[in-house]
Amino acid sequence: MRVVVTGLGVAAPTGLGTEAYWSATLAGRRAIGRVTRFDPSSYPATLAGEIKEFRAEEHLPSRLLPQTDRMTRIALVSADQAFADAGIDPGELADYDAGVITASHSGGFEFGQNELRALWSKGSRYVSAYQSFAWFYAVNSGQISIRNGLRGPSSVLVSDQAGGLDAVAQARRQIRKGTRVIISGAVDASICPWGWVAQLTSGRLSEETDPARAYLPFDDDAGGHVPGEGGALLVVEDDEHARTRGARVYGEIAGYAATIDPRPDSGRPPSLRRAIELAIADAALDAGDVDVVFADAAAVPELDRSEAEAITDVFGSRGVPVTAPKTTTGRLYSGAAPIDLAAAFLSIRDGVIPPTVGTTLSDRYDIDLVASTPRRAAVRNALVLARGQGGFNSAMVVRAPQVID
Repeated sequence: MRVVVTGLGVAAPTGLGTEAYWSATLAGRRAIGRVTRFDPSSYPATLAGEIKEFRAEEHLPSRLLPQTDRMTRIALVSADQAFADAGIDPGELADYDAGVITASHSGGFEFGQNELRALWSKGSRYVSAYQSFAWFYAVNSGQISIRNGLRGPSSVLVSDQAGGLDAVAQARRQIRKGTRVIISGAVDASICPWGWVAQLTSGRLSEETDPARAYLPFDDDAGGHVPGEGGALLVVEDDEHARTRGARVYGEIAGYAATIDPRPDSGRPPSLRRAIELAIADAALDAGDVDVVFADAAAVPELDRSEAEAITDVFGSRGVPVTAPKTTTGRLYSGAAPIDLAAAFLSIRDGVIPPTVGTTLSDRYDIDLVASTPRRAAVRNALVLARGQGGFNSAMVVRAPQVID
């Protein structure tokens, strides 16, 4: 069974909505700047990719606002956009024909921070900060289900940045089991003091104060990533269902694999290469069939090196174009890979590979990085990579819609 994507809902620092995001990405417009959602002056990292034009009250009923945090509100609006783009009215679907499978990484921090404040001020009315924080992950997915009347499979995956791909892969599994429609992907938003402190503990945040020099994957000056907020939700359905209702199809979820790196002291190599090979095999393709790689782009030298080596080992020296459009938005954690999936489908649609803005490719990496400006190319198959702290690796192959006589 072919599993296809028929709707995209994108929220990014560079633009709300799929076409706004895409035009900004192709133009190379950055949206990285000094944090405005709180005063960052006492922290070593002060830059982020913020969605500054989002006004929840313009998109959602007022009754929802007290029940939700910023991450959930952005996710609800993205879900609305994805369903509208797919031409689906969730209320018209049969019971249990549709579900929601998303990912989360750090978006719950703002919710948890607010619960802690309530805990301190209202005492026994609240159970515990830990319980409230854990409960949030179910609430975020549940709010999408409740708002849209989705009674099918519902779950949330947590594997850092890799989670967004893992969620879409789980959606593909559920479609193959018989669910007609799944809305999947991820939105993250954790630009708040508690979330900021937690992210700083990774040691991977850039402390550069110049937005143009802060996030430079595969560059000699790479010094960590810039966090961002946003992501993408995708409407995933089986190809027969999509074509029966006359849907426009962006493309197919063709292949997927996930691996876990060995312990750093094990003496064994990272397993990203294996994830790439397995995903390509799952898509029934050869390496030479892949037209572009959307890189994880950690901007941490040792991680950039291992990713570049994995790509070179599979595709050969400068054997495939590589891009990281997230340099315009910052890394969106679990939302990063789904927004790369959206970009991959748009690359297929428009025959263009978006640029990796700002980066000057280091001589240490033998990859064909698409830098500075977009590159015209016929894109039939795209590979999206995502890695999470703790050794998570995920790879997904998407391909152009199949022509059926």
